[in-house]
Amino acid sequence: MTAQFTPAILIHTFAALAALGLGAGVFLARKGTFLHRMAGRGWAVLMLVTAISTWWIRSSGTFSWIHGLSVLTVLMLAAAIWFAITGRIGAHRKVVTNLYIGGLLIAGAFTLLPQRLLGQLVWSSVGLI
Repeated sequence: MTAQFTPAILIHTFAALAALGLGAGVFLARKGTFLHRMAGRGWAVLMLVTAISTWWIRSSGTFSWIHGLSVLTVLMLAAAIWFAITGRIGAHRKVVTNLYIGGLLIAGAFTLLPQRLLGQLVWSSVGLI
């Protein structure tokens, strides 16, 4: 089977990249403002799309341990939203920071491994594989 970018992979990739950029902006912006709340809501939606879209991405036709991380991401998003609504800002900040680092930065780094579809595309385009 030839690896290809399916609609689910494209949706997942675009949502993750948008969440990466928007999340950086949210972290850098002043907290508690209307802009922070609106951008944070947009970021949460993008993270939800990123997590849920993985359920249609299966290399061998079955779910893998990575899909469990998608479920964890959805649960952590719910917790982050609950903490913000209930005024537990320290807990909110901790969960959102962990989601950004683990769900976007670390997971994103793993997608760039040469044996992964996106990694193959990136590294072959720069001539390293």
